[in-house]
Amino acid sequence: MSAELNHTIVWARDKAASAAFLAGILGVAVSPPDGPFVPVRLANHVTLDFGESEEVRAQHLAFLISESEFDAAFARLRTGGLAYWADPMHEQPDAINHWLGGRGVYFEDANGHNFELMTKAQ
Repeated sequence: MSAELNHTIVWARDKAASAAFLAGILGVAVSPPDGPFVPVRLANHVTLDFGESEEVRAQHLAFLISESEFDAAFARLRTGGLAYWADPMHEQPDAINHWLGGRGVYFEDANGHNFELMTKAQ
């Protein structure tokens, strides 16, 4: 049997707002609440289950997307006036990277989660 990621919990101070924020950038829908979680379904049946907590430890989540999906998501970042960086340490603001011949960008949500969009797998 091979292991396949099914879901992960992403803790947030406002689970509905956080799920809507990320889903909006990725251009996907927020699923109906499932118990205490607000799921965002990705490819291959993987879900990000947003749960609510007063204490949130920031996570890094990277999303491999197509070139056209990158264009659309990056446009949503810029239209929303969101800060973005070319690197995970946020030392190169207002830029994207071109690692491995693709494109990548980093941005944060209100909980401090460091999200990455990339068009080539690392």
